[in-house]
Amino acid sequence: MIILYVFLVTKALYIAKTAKDSIGSLIASGIAGIFLFHMTENIGMVMGLLPITGVPLLLISYGGSSMITSYLLIGILLNISSKRQKTIFVR
Repeated sequence: MIILYVFLVTKALYIAKTAKDSIGSLIASGIAGIFLFHMTENIGMVMGLLPITGVPLLLISYGGSSMITSYLLIGILLNISSKRQKTIFVR
């Protein structure tokens, strides 16, 4: 699971690096930061290094607003990613 989360964060950072405009780059890097914070906070809580808080594990912990927010952030990343590709059919 940790490898999948690291892949998600690195993919978000790659999208931020290759974004067409600076706003998309800032948004994608912010989303990567949110994902990274949630991941490290949960790993730290499980290992006993950080205090136990109410931060849910991304895409695993069941929480209505957390799940909706995670899907929304992934959708925004996909939108930023699709805007950097060239259109094939242009008239």
